[in-house]
Amino acid sequence: MPPPHLYSFRRCPYAMRARLGLLFAGLQVELREVVLKDKPAQMLVISPKGTVPVLELIANEGTGSIVIEQSREIVEWALRQHDPQGLLSVDPVRANVLIDQNDQQFKYWLDRYKYADRYPELPQLEYRKQGEVFLQFLEGLLAEGEYLLGSKVSMADIGIMPFVRQFVHVDQEVFYGLPYPHLQRWLRHWLGHPLFQQAMVKFKPWQEGDEPVLFPQDSL
Repeated sequence: MPPPHLYSFRRCPYAMRARLGLLFAGLQVELREVVLKDKPAQMLVISPKGTVPVLELIANEGTGSIVIEQSREIVEWALRQHDPQGLLSVDPVRANVLIDQNDQQFKYWLDRYKYADRYPELPQLEYRKQGEVFLQFLEGLLAEGEYLLGSKVSMADIGIMPFVRQFVHVDQEVFYGLPYPHLQRWLRHWLGHPLFQQAMVKFKPWQEGDEPVLFPQDSL
């Protein structure tokens, strides 16, 4: 069977989450890097929502395909295929609760903090403080263990880290001056992690007819 197609965008935190899940699972896909202002027609046909990531599982010839459109579902699918580090076994209920908090609450304030000029209702500082409520919660978790749910990496870590990274990149000097030593240590660990660095390799935008680009380029 041909490898699945992953429509991705390097800087999107949801797409980062999906790529990390695939890397931790040791799975290889055909990567199709998307230009968000010029989305490929092939992606829009299988996923009209028009957002990344999208994973298309290619079935046997003539039997169609299966499309997974949500980043968390891509991670879960990948780890169900192969989970050598046991990410899914680390308190999955709590991991999903944390990811829900990230996606439904923290992301709201992250967008406003990052794009404060689009949301003039409040000053940027207020958006940052609202986002920090979640960061403070994570700081408390990380004071008790190396990872968010203790001594082992879980789906929560790879599901949330890309969003914390994006929040920090708005003003790194401010973040590293805040009283979050455990969160800062955790983020530095992830930024230097070999799999995250592999997840952030740059690829040229995909066009129909291009030679397939495998991700990761060397199978794990």
